[in-house]
Amino acid sequence: MIAYTMLGTNDLAKAGAFYDALFATMGGKQVMATDRFIAYSNGEDQRYFCVTLPYDGQEASVGNGTMVALVAKDRAQVDELHAKALSLGAADEGAPGVRIGGFYAAYFRDMDGNKLNFICMN
Repeated sequence: MIAYTMLGTNDLAKAGAFYDALFATMGGKQVMATDRFIAYSNGEDQRYFCVTLPYDGQEASVGNGTMVALVAKDRAQVDELHAKALSLGAADEGAPGVRIGGFYAAYFRDMDGNKLNFICMN
């Protein structure tokens, strides 16, 4: 159902370096880039994760209650990706572990304060 997800950034170069390194861990790479946004894909399903400078010219801000969940192949990859995000400067928002409902996830905030997690359902 989701075609792409887009998060705002105030520093596209910094966000690009962060997501380049993070998504390389899971086979993701830049598939489209302009001076205003970068789109990433792992090539498997034609869905995209994007970071952008806000089109209205205002500063990017974090949505209260907004979060993007990214699929990991297994618990080991959740652990690996969470550790990678933290090593790249992300803030920890919840260590890897089993959550309500039995799924396994780890939460972090990128340098712009956007909340994300990596999740696997097994």
